[in-house]
Parts: sequence; C-alpha cells; structure tokens
Amino acid sequence: MLTILAALVLTGCAGDKTPPSRLDNACAIVAERPAYLRAMRATQRKWGVPVYVQMAVIHQESKFDGDARTPYQWALGVIPMGRQSSAYGYSQALDGTWDEYREEERRRRAKRDKIQDATDFMGWYMNKTVQRNGIPLTDARNQYLAYHEGHSGFRRGTYNSKGWLVGVADKVQSRAYMYRGQLASCGKL
Repeated sequence: MLTILAALVLTGCAGDKTPPSRLDNACAIVAERPAYLRAMRATQRKWGVPVYVQMAVIHQESKFDGDARTPYQWALGVIPMGRQSSAYGYSQALDGTWDEYREEERRRRAKRDKIQDATDFMGWYMNKTVQRNGIPLTDARNQYLAYHEGHSGFRRGTYNSKGWLVGVADKVQSRAYMYRGQLASCGKL
C-alpha cells in the first residue's frame, strides 16, 4: 500500500512537466492537465493574452515539455560544445530575458519549468510586444515572430530572411485557430 501511494505521489510530481499525450487536441490537453488551463486563464486575466495563443506558442516552443532544452552543439560530430542557447522550460525563455522578467515582476522564485510562471512570463513578454511593436495579443503569428526574434529583431524585420521561421509562425497561427475552435467546442474558451 505504501509503495502504491509513493508511486502515485512521484507520478503526480513528475507529471506536471511531462507533455500531455494528445497535443493536437486542446480539450484533451486541458482535461489531462487542468493546471495548464488554470495557469493560462490566470495569465489571460492578468495580461490579456488569450489561452489559445499561449497554447499555440507553448506547443511550438516546447511541445508542453517543462524540461525542454535546446539541443547540444557538437564539434567534429563528437565533441559537445554546449547547448545552442540558454532557452529552457515551457516557454523556452532565455536566461537574460527570464532574469529581466523576474526582476521587473519581483518574482525571484519563478521557474521556467513551472507552467504558472512560464505562462505569466509569456503574458509579460507579449505585452511588451504590444507596447514596442503594436502587435495585438490575438495575433499569434506576429507575436510568435517577435517572441522568437526579440522586439528589436522583429522591428528590423530579421525574420524576413528566414523563410523557415515565417513558415513556423504561420503554423503557430493555424494552431492557435485550431485550439480556439476546440476550446470553444468543449466549453473551455
């Protein structure tokens, strides 16, 4: 009995960071991980970023994996040279941007692998995108481009020379529309 209880506790703790099983179904995601919906709704109330936009960006950035990291770089195919960037967690926030968020919001204990903190970070960042670049919070495509390229990079149009990134941003927008429709159909919008 004690073994089963310990296993359930450990599974519950680990389950918060592992991806849900059906990533193409917003209703299944929030049914499997109700904490995700609570966190995203809190971010929507605080920052105005729609749940479906948050979900689409998190899907692209980490596939809802709280421990997601960028791949290692290798020299000569065998010598590890470190990770491609410091991006980590659900939101794939970089160290410097995460530190700026924690400082500005006075959230020193915030962690990138906690869904509540990751979504709050996204709300903070996307609101800065509205202020600096005038991109509406409902525009998942351009919010994603600014999220990926940074506010200054977006303003300079650095994404224009990255056809692959524009394609990814289009997919983020399509996924946001899909998630919005799904959430409406199951009464979670």
